Amino acid sequence: MTAEAPIETPSAAGLAVRSRYTTVAIVLHWLIAAAIVFQIILGWRMGDEPKGPATYAIFQLHKSVGITILLLSLARLAWRLFHRPPPHPVGQPRWETIASKIVHVGFYGIMIGLPLTGWIIVSTSKLTIPTVLYGAIPWPHMPFLSELAAGPKHLWNQAGLAAHQLLVWLTYGLLALHLGAVAKHQILDRDEVLGHMAPGARPGWLEPRAWLAAAGLIAVIAAGYALKPAAKAKAPVASTDIADTQAETSSAAPATPAEAATAAPPPTSPPAEAAAPAEPDKALKDPVAWAVAKSSTLNFTASWAGDAIEGQFKRWTADILFSPDALDRSKLTVSIDMGSAATGDDQRDSSLPSGDFFDTAAHPKATFTASKFRKTGEGRFVADGTLDLRGVRKPVSLPFTLKIDGDTATARGVTTLDRTAFGVGQGEWASTDQIGGKVKVSFAITAKKK
Repeated sequence: MTAEAPIETPSAAGLAVRSRYTTVAIVLHWLIAAAIVFQIILGWRMGDEPKGPATYAIFQLHKSVGITILLLSLARLAWRLFHRPPPHPVGQPRWETIASKIVHVGFYGIMIGLPLTGWIIVSTSKLTIPTVLYGAIPWPHMPFLSELAAGPKHLWNQAGLAAHQLLVWLTYGLLALHLGAVAKHQILDRDEVLGHMAPGARPGWLEPRAWLAAAGLIAVIAAGYALKPAAKAKAPVASTDIADTQAETSSAAPATPAEAATAAPPPTSPPAEAAAPAEPDKALKDPVAWAVAKSSTLNFTASWAGDAIEGQFKRWTADILFSPDALDRSKLTVSIDMGSAATGDDQRDSSLPSGDFFDTAAHPKATFTASKFRKTGEGRFVADGTLDLRGVRKPVSLPFTLKIDGDTATARGVTTLDRTAFGVGQGEWASTDQIGGKVKVSFAITAKKK
């Protein structure tokens, strides 16, 4: 057979007999084969590497490749139903023919079953992380599963995990059988089987198409190990929504740690405090109401498997009544929408509102209130208050610098919170081995007298 050989040749009975698979079938075959091998490598990396932003990014890619395999396999099956494959080699033992059919059916089972069980796992996970194929195309959860009560959903999740693992092992076995059979046909039997999927291939170990296929396999494996999906670690630039609560954000900062824990844990170096400001306006004998400018920011930094994660709260409000000359009558209340936490990765951020982290269904807001202020130096103060986060109230002290110039005030502050003290991170996420317990929260605000 040569590369120019026709797809069909006449049989003795005058009927057309296909000498190889159609071009569409061949293209789908090699694409699916490469995707499966690549997917296996991603799966190994997910199990071998420590949990963190990099592993999370690999997991997201693993989901995308899985859905791709599912769609390609369904297309391959549909094509197969309407296009007869080439016959088995003449004289092939009956047991080999039966074994070949079993292996092919098995491959369809894993090509469709593995993505489906993975889809079940994601759809029934406690963390409702959305699937966005390759970071661009939203893919829904299975509606009838994602809407189940906690008990049945957990059972489906465990069943999906067990089935997925079983199919993974089946994949290893089928690949070994398939590759072994191809080698037998090519080197020992010296028949035309390889030519069915590699048009023009001739029997024998010197066939260049066979070596090209082997090189392709090695290249896919190497790519699976070398590829490093981008792990989004930084939150988007502060949006104008955030400004309104910046000053008090410091109090709200506690919420931040929780977020950090969720998306990818704790500390990282806090922003440098502003240089000691000029002495406050002596005319402010009574507390003044301040309106926070939209350019203000409320940020947090956390560490996840040694990687820094930065984020912010996009929606918060602040009620500020403050004067450096009337600290005893100053007060502030900051309210943070816990569902607005953002780290720059929509899929990761979607897990933060869950019961394992912020539990926004029961506790949509975090509130920091302070009515006690201390002056610690020129332009330096501390607000002593209470943070109510996830239903837990804890005292929090927020140091900050302040400069007042006419009707404009600028303030900078940074503090460290312990997410575990507020119950942010339940179950496996309660541990601080991968997601640090300490989260640093910082704010930079500009405010005008009302």
